[in-house]
Amino acid sequence: MPAAALTHPAVRMARGFLRAHRRSVAVVLALSALESLPVLLSGVLLARALDQGFLAGRLLVGLAWLGALGAVMVLRAVVTRGLIPGLGAIVEPLRDALVTSVVTETLRRAVADTARPDGAGVARLTRQVETVRSLAAALLRSARQLGLSLVMALVGLAALAPVLALLGAVPIVLALAGCVPLLRTLGRRQQVLVTAEEALAGEAGDLLAGLRDVLACGARERAYRQLDVLIADAESAARRIAATNALIGLIVSGGGKLPALAVLVAAPGLSAGHGLTTGALVGAVTYLLTTVDPALRSMVEVLGSWGVELAAVLDRLARAGMLAEPPGPAGATTAVDRPAPAPHGRRPLGHGLTVDSVTFAYGPHAEPVIRALTLDIPEGTRLAVVGASGIGKSTLVELLAGLAVADRGEIRLDTVPLRELDPDALRESVRLLPQEGYVFSGTLRENLRQLRPDASDGELVRSAAIVGMAALIDRLGGLDARVGAGGHPLSAGERQLVALVRAHVCTARVILLDEATCHLDPSAEDRAEAAFAQRGGTVVVVAHRISSALRADRILLMDGDRTMAGTHAELLVASPHYADLVGHWNGTPTTGPGED
Repeated sequence: MPAAALTHPAVRMARGFLRAHRRSVAVVLALSALESLPVLLSGVLLARALDQGFLAGRLLVGLAWLGALGAVMVLRAVVTRGLIPGLGAIVEPLRDALVTSVVTETLRRAVADTARPDGAGVARLTRQVETVRSLAAALLRSARQLGLSLVMALVGLAALAPVLALLGAVPIVLALAGCVPLLRTLGRRQQVLVTAEEALAGEAGDLLAGLRDVLACGARERAYRQLDVLIADAESAARRIAATNALIGLIVSGGGKLPALAVLVAAPGLSAGHGLTTGALVGAVTYLLTTVDPALRSMVEVLGSWGVELAAVLDRLARAGMLAEPPGPAGATTAVDRPAPAPHGRRPLGHGLTVDSVTFAYGPHAEPVIRALTLDIPEGTRLAVVGASGIGKSTLVELLAGLAVADRGEIRLDTVPLRELDPDALRESVRLLPQEGYVFSGTLRENLRQLRPDASDGELVRSAAIVGMAALIDRLGGLDARVGAGGHPLSAGERQLVALVRAHVCTARVILLDEATCHLDPSAEDRAEAAFAQRGGTVVVVAHRISSALRADRILLMDGDRTMAGTHAELLVASPHYADLVGHWNGTPTTGPGED
């Protein structure tokens, strides 16, 4: 392999990935060898069954050899089933790593350059990343099996007679030699197709973003013509790929069929000159027609489609800088590359929260979502956060949970800045429940213990009763009931109940509810929020009903630069916007003091 190829970003990524998952790769290779054992033995056992059994008039001996072949087939089925988790342990982490790399780089560029969005990023993240995943799955599932089958069949032919292996190998080698230059041509054409599709996606994205300007300028037909040209380029590249694939298929078909034909034509001479038995000839034809021919055709098809496409896509991603982790723009601290909290190992003594002059924006050129916010949330306080949609309520609770890092200012738990907290201490002390409760595949017990694995069944049942989930547990049949994929389907409100009980039973003393009860009816919401109030600790609720605000000790009204905190009565007097918000919740719009 050329030195340049060894340093290609895709090759470096593959080497690093295989090193990180070498144990999974070793398991797959070992199981693959066992899986291909029937291919190695099929022709040999069939020859023994004919020569030593059926043709020799020994029926039981022939059946015994066939029985041995059947036993090996059963073993193969068992091994194949065991291979599935091993294949998944390689394919899914590969896709996750690639998605992370592409998303990180795309977002970094978007934040650094707000001139226009990167429409081609859609093609990279969808078609191109999924192509890599599909190819990895195909190679591990198909090409791996086909390649080993081809090798085992040739070894089996050699075991019957070396001349048979020679007759089988020569046409195969010639067919593969003929396909190599065509595969290179296919690779070049696949690169053209990938580039054409990316250009089409980018142009379509730009057109969609500027559609109003295009229509206002009366340039619709011109824009359509530009898209038509790109569509035609992609179509032409796809047609050339199809023509090359057809030629490869013709060559491979000949390479797969000729060995069997050669053995049949040479059968009389092989029997007379080499002493080959009838069973050996039948075994050889079995190897060639049932294994070599289909394995060769399928393997070249996989390499010619998935393999070539993978090479083209990885090369395109590498040239676009998507397989590396480039540094962020100098001097910029973005939502993508903000420094991670430093694990200094400090632990809080209390559980009050202090927000000190915090400003946060999603990028250096974006308007701050939160600007110079100062707020004190003493331990044991119940705070409701209200405000218009998109004003920054969810951003605030993410900052309080340490999931986002402020651009300026700091947030402290007790007296310790979140950046300086031990990560485990932060997770143990603060729990955020988002709007959509997630249910893992497994039992209710496993779901409710997710944040506290040592919780007893009694503790789970008590928390469920307090929060209001007891009826759901009874309906599903107890804590052993399975939910999630393959289990009982749960509604959005039922999933929220599971998440609420999960948080209620954990040991965290700061609970952040980001509209975590929005799918519950008002009475169920009242019961769930009361459960956390009785539980003790600090509770911050992003409210979506007036009842949540009325139950709070204090209310934070987020209103852009006019953010203020106080009780319900204080805000009604001090903030016309809060009065309007309360009127909206009650269904009777009101005006604040002094307004008409």
